[in-house]
Amino acid sequence: MGKALELNDDNFAQVLQDNEVVMVDFWAEWCGPCKMIGPSIEELASEFEGRAVVAKMDVDNNTIVPSEQNIRSIPAIFFFKNGKLVDKQIGVPNNAKSVLLQKLSSLI
Repeated sequence: MGKALELNDDNFAQVLQDNEVVMVDFWAEWCGPCKMIGPSIEELASEFEGRAVVAKMDVDNNTIVPSEQNIRSIPAIFFFKNGKLVDKQIGVPNNAKSVLLQKLSSLI
């Protein structure tokens, strides 16, 4: 069963370069909404295993990439295709998993 890949400032660029479709959940341990959407992120990691990379980055432990990506509030879920940012979801939408599923599916 797939699990969301833990990204950090050091491996972020390489993961984007090595994979066609990458979804990154920028989160923090203290963030309530991040914890609410966390199980959906893990489920998507399993469902899209082999087709897309579903990843998480803790913004408290990594400051370079969140700053470069202009993260102002979390959760911030960014969708990359061929290394380029193509979509984003800020905050937790209604029907979070289906919203993220649709965005991710559209990139494959």
